Amino acid sequence: MKIWIRLVVGALLLLSGVVWSLQGSDVIGGSGMSGQAQWLVIGLFVAVIGAILLVGGVRKLRAGERA
Repeated sequence: MKIWIRLVVGALLLLSGVVWSLQGSDVIGGSGMSGQAQWLVIGLFVAVIGAILLVGGVRKLRAGERA
């Protein structure tokens, strides 16, 4: 069950990070975060953490299927 939590949290962090990065780089407008470079950096950091969690969860899930 912990693997699924890791997958869901990783996916949510990845998605949030990508959206924040796009807002920070002013690709997505309409919020106070738009055009703010700090949100680009924060978004990239959050997206990387989410990707690490997601990839780690997928690897553990696949390893469990082989066992």
